Amino acid sequence: MRIQVKGRSGVTIDEDLRSRVEKKLAKVARQVSTLAELEIELSEERNPAIRDSQVAEATLHLKGVTLRACERSTDMGHSINLVADDLARQVKKHRDKRRARREAQKVAQERAA
Repeated sequence: MRIQVKGRSGVTIDEDLRSRVEKKLAKVARQVSTLAELEIELSEERNPAIRDSQVAEATLHLKGVTLRACERSTDMGHSINLVADDLARQVKKHRDKRRARREAQKVAQERAA
């Protein structure tokens, strides 16, 4: 899986932050194709009235489907953890759906034969 990390609204992406993103999304990377592309945008809300100002947005491009997740918190590391968990849940659900469709199709073919 190819991971592209972007910083927006003054957030600079250093090697520590990049390695943290890659480490947290390793679980998702094991479940998807090597051709999958993941874009992570890290930004900070400038409004002081917004308490959860650290935002992590992820877009995962798979074959035939695009999964998105957006999470906010007071800490960027926590936002990354939340978005990784959300994406892992979505990928698992997508894989289970595909598996169920394949099995149903296989059963239908056996009945027709």
